[in-house]
Amino acid sequence: MSEVVRNEQARRYEIFVEGERAGLLTYRLSPGRIEFPHTKVDERFEGRGLGSRLVRAALDDARAAGLKVAPTCPFVAAYIRRHPEYRDLVADDCADLVR
Repeated sequence: MSEVVRNEQARRYEIFVEGERAGLLTYRLSPGRIEFPHTKVDERFEGRGLGSRLVRAALDDARAAGLKVAPTCPFVAAYIRRHPEYRDLVADDCADLVR
């Protein structure tokens, strides 16, 4: 069982597996926009889809908050390429990152 938590103080999303932090996705907020520069999953937890779960939760939060997304992390950009239902969130100046 895993749980995604938004850690506002550290400006990151964290995913926990059985109480242990297994990965994180950092973010930077600016008016009307959120940038996702880095995703990391501990190698002991790789291959379980945890990175994708982190990105999905963060993108869903961005949508709910009405924010445009700057997917500067290659993993986040690749996720959006594979899941076109999130392309409408991408900021215009970042559209090349998800093509």
